Amino acid sequence: MKNILKKISTAMNIVTRKKERLYTSAVILAAGLSARMQGISKQMIELSGKSVIAHTLCAFQNCELIDEIIIVTNEAEFPYYNEEFKNEYGITKLSRVVLGGNTRARSAENGFSAISKNADFVAIHDGARCLITPEKISAVVKAAFNKGAAIAATKATDTMKKADEDGKITGTLDRSKIWRAQTPQVFKKSIYFVSLKNCKSKGAAITDDAMMAEHAGFNVYCIETGSDNIKITTPADIREVLGVLNGRESK
Repeated sequence: MKNILKKISTAMNIVTRKKERLYTSAVILAAGLSARMQGISKQMIELSGKSVIAHTLCAFQNCELIDEIIIVTNEAEFPYYNEEFKNEYGITKLSRVVLGGNTRARSAENGFSAISKNADFVAIHDGARCLITPEKISAVVKAAFNKGAAIAATKATDTMKKADEDGKITGTLDRSKIWRAQTPQVFKKSIYFVSLKNCKSKGAAITDDAMMAEHAGFNVYCIETGSDNIKITTPADIREVLGVLNGRESK
């Protein structure tokens, strides 16, 4: 009888733990056509023995708070994310690969539509930010767990100016209140859903997911993740990213 009660108690504890565990889906945006990279796909550039996108995916794979990964890609690169790729880099959390849209916002929407029904939170990340680490991902995800919505960001260090259309300075901003937005940007699933619906109904032009949530009236919090969370956009960025990777490997 004692053994039976013990088994029942153990089973109940397991169920309780499963309910307490928040499920987070990561949507990696990698559908861009790299217009400023002279026709070269920035996701496929090899740096320190791995493609840019492989570096990014490995960081999310190794973050214990991420439960699944969805890649949003373009038609030309869709075949790249096959079983061979998953096995080579150990990307076991990769659950779906979907095609992107003609804008970043549409690609994010396509990725969001593909996440698990079990998801409590969604993390949207630029595939070209390959220097992100599991620790920084965790920091943003944990903040979102507590606040509902949080983004990776870094405080501005330069003096920030406002200017008119002619470039004439009209004011100086208080840089202590200025943050440079990065990714991942993490949201409670219900917050993201409402924000997306609101944005589509109003036809608002947005530049990132945090802005979409702001427009819907939600509070979004900045989490310091440092200036090295670089998004590869130009050839100069590649040199900078490679320098950081080489520095990490030499430690």
